Amino acid sequence: MSFLEYIDGLQAVLERIKREQRSNIEKAGRLIADSLSAGGIVHTFGTGHSHLIAEEAFFRAGGIAAVNPILDERLIFLKGALESTRSEQESGLARSLIEREQVRAEDVAIIISNSGRNAAPIEMALEMQARGVKVIAITNLEQSRPSASRHSSGKKLYQLADISIDNCVPAGDALLTLPGLSSRIGPSSTVAGAAIINSIIIEAVAELLHRGEQVPVLPSANIEGVSEETLSLILSRYKGRIRYLDVDAGGAGGPELRRSEGVA
Repeated sequence: MSFLEYIDGLQAVLERIKREQRSNIEKAGRLIADSLSAGGIVHTFGTGHSHLIAEEAFFRAGGIAAVNPILDERLIFLKGALESTRSEQESGLARSLIEREQVRAEDVAIIISNSGRNAAPIEMALEMQARGVKVIAITNLEQSRPSASRHSSGKKLYQLADISIDNCVPAGDALLTLPGLSSRIGPSSTVAGAAIINSIIIEAVAELLHRGEQVPVLPSANIEGVSEETLSLILSRYKGRIRYLDVDAGGAGGPELRRSEGVA
């Protein structure tokens, strides 16, 4: 029955997010609404398992088209788990990644880091802000606040972001203690982060609709009646701005995006 305790724990985290982060999520939604209204896009970035949240918002059935995930194989386990850990602590990597992207001042960045202490996400936040881009952080304040920064600035992600959203998970991520097991088990930050980033996007779309503006929302390519032409029409306005909508994304581990791998 331990899995039921895990589900209960996840529900408790989501309830905390509802209670404690409502204002920040609504502010983040308005910030993105302003950006989209001005022709901007949303850049997402995370290292380690946080990259899953950055990808969650991209090319997503029920999500918006204007999301550009900044990905690199060194940061998402494709070069090995230990290499990913080393790379997220490395200064200079985020700067090299942002230079290959089409970043404009009207854009917004969502940067996800559970610890909020490593060099790559902190550097990405600083590089975005240097280009006039507002930064939204999704992080774990319980873990981040007492931790030492691994960036030369001495700052942590929540201290730099224009809006910082606490994912409300316990320090160390895991929810449960089981008899006979010395370590806690049951990670929670991926579920919390996915709920937060989708909530932000929903708020942004609702705000734009309230203003009388329409936002293209992606349908599932696996539902009958949704054609490739429909998807192509929605995505066409962002070609050249969103790296992984281009056929030859290439670069540092960027795979070609095929329709069969598309909107789930």
